Amino acid sequence: MSYQVQDILERAFPVMPVLAVSRVEDAQPLARALKAGGLTVLEVTLRTSAAIDVIAEMKKVEGIIVGAGTVTRVEQLKQLEAVGADFAISPGATPRLLEAGQQTSMPFLPAIASVSEMMQGLEMGYEHFKFFPAAASGGVSALKAFAGPFPDVKFCPTGGISVNDFTQYLALPNVVCVGGSWVVPADALNQGDWARIEQLAREACELAKQA
Repeated sequence: MSYQVQDILERAFPVMPVLAVSRVEDAQPLARALKAGGLTVLEVTLRTSAAIDVIAEMKKVEGIIVGAGTVTRVEQLKQLEAVGADFAISPGATPRLLEAGQQTSMPFLPAIASVSEMMQGLEMGYEHFKFFPAAASGGVSALKAFAGPFPDVKFCPTGGISVNDFTQYLALPNVVCVGGSWVVPADALNQGDWARIEQLAREACELAKQA
């Protein structure tokens, strides 16, 4: 099934887990734990040598939408198309990546950290952006400021967001979902503590409902 960027971000609400997975054998149990907790749109970062294989394995879990983060080169988009990734996300936005993102068969979400970068993306036809690194780039205050001159632009802020403040981002009208790694702590992943990961995912969904 193919998706549009807006569809993926809406389905990711409230949190798109940002995952760095080193062991392929962790892929399916991790995806199942997050799904059980209510999170079904997963971003597997291309920070490990296992990432492409992890995406392929997660694709086998019914009801999971899985894409790649930390896409920094055009060639990686081809790799992701070949493995059937559902979407791709970059940590920045070079002219080559923006152009390739328009041509790829997958939804592509480029990242921006400033108004000038956003305007370059808008000129290329993009209306949705990852805001990264969110906390270091002004956080909630910056996104509020963006909304004035750019009320129709939508964001998935990522970077430095935690269970303590993610609902502040979700309260903004220009934020569709947030990206976060706190739902999959490194120690829980290393220990295969799927119950804890499921609980953290469920907690995030409950806090979003209460906000």
